[in-house]
Amino acid sequence: MLNTDGSSEAKVTRTAACFMGLSHILYLKERAKGAAYAALEVLFLVLIPFTVKKLYDLVTLGFPQPNLPVKQRSNSIFMLIDGILTLALIAIFVAVYVISVRSAKKSYREYCRIKRFPKKSLSETANNAFPLLGLAPCVVMLLVFVVVPLVFSVAVAFTNYSAPDHITPNNTVDWVGVQNFKELMGGGSSWSKGFARIAVWTLVWGVLSTATCYFGGLLVAVTLKQSKIHFKSVFQFIFILPYAVPSVITMLVWKNMLNGKFGIVNRTLQSLGWMEGTIPWLSNPLLAQVMCIVLNLWAGFGYFMMLTTGTMTAIPDDLYEAARIDGANNAQILRKITLPLVLYQTMPLIIMSFTHNINNFGAIFFLTGGNPVVADSTITSAGGTDLLVTWIYKLTITLMKYNYASVMAVLIFLVLAPFAVYQFMQTKAYKEGEV
Repeated sequence: MLNTDGSSEAKVTRTAACFMGLSHILYLKERAKGAAYAALEVLFLVLIPFTVKKLYDLVTLGFPQPNLPVKQRSNSIFMLIDGILTLALIAIFVAVYVISVRSAKKSYREYCRIKRFPKKSLSETANNAFPLLGLAPCVVMLLVFVVVPLVFSVAVAFTNYSAPDHITPNNTVDWVGVQNFKELMGGGSSWSKGFARIAVWTLVWGVLSTATCYFGGLLVAVTLKQSKIHFKSVFQFIFILPYAVPSVITMLVWKNMLNGKFGIVNRTLQSLGWMEGTIPWLSNPLLAQVMCIVLNLWAGFGYFMMLTTGTMTAIPDDLYEAARIDGANNAQILRKITLPLVLYQTMPLIIMSFTHNINNFGAIFFLTGGNPVVADSTITSAGGTDLLVTWIYKLTITLMKYNYASVMAVLIFLVLAPFAVYQFMQTKAYKEGEV
């Protein structure tokens, strides 16, 4: 028997914590709900041997079995995935367990408030449970298709999953802790030197490609707005074409045009008599990096041109007129009025463009393929224009160094996550508390 003064809450809570749904059955007269919770715990208890085995496999990742056929050997990657899925199921069970305890406390407090057990119809119970039942499939899918793959990608960074000695199912994979991070970020090996070089170039690329496209588009937009050129819409249409055409096509075309021996650019310069030899547009590491930034500007400034053009339409003409009356020239108007107001409106999009350029696979891969070859390329397969994301592609497809690729994916996430969080915090929904 429960007291109505709240003194029995501890007993209800302890009973609910000892076995899921027990308080609902014994004290709260919610036998259907209690039976459902209890059935879940019984199912979990039945699966405990299976769960323990999967967790043991997650810890060990199997043992070498050279005497068995390949198909019968322990597959460490399957064990890793199964173990992470098992942890996700345990997390779901723990969440349901907490919900059951809170449900028991809530029902007891309702009993204390009205001094009797509330009589709820089946439809009312279903309506109260509908939010949880409706969200349950979404939560399960989120765990299985989003969280588990992400955790798996992070977990690989702490293993030796790489060719030639640790590729399943022929060989097993082992946990190595932070050894992969040390090899890439410390020491004087070719891997660490290659990683440092590419990490610096990736950051330089992200900053310069974003800045050049933004300010290039802004300059064109201001020029078209302030000039007396007729048919401005025609020029806007022409300037947006490089952005509208798929980058795969444009970058492959430019790759052929800038070919050092047979490219039309060098042949044209030779035909005009401006040079006798050839310019290594894409075979010299520094020049190739410069050309990547220039061609990205050519392909991407149109987007920011349209963006800043739309933003400038919201600036009152009275501001420009007042500035001209005060004697300001076009450069002063751009620096003191247009640029601050446009930057304020477009800063989140600049951050989004920066995060996009850090992972801009197509702009580099289809133009240079990450080439030209540099000193450490023989071992690391990292070229002079490779970004971290293109190097990850080479590591996974060519070298099968999944552990190193996973380390770089984790580091990219750690760098870009603050920018994504900042961008989210600038949204109207977040600021107004609608999320």
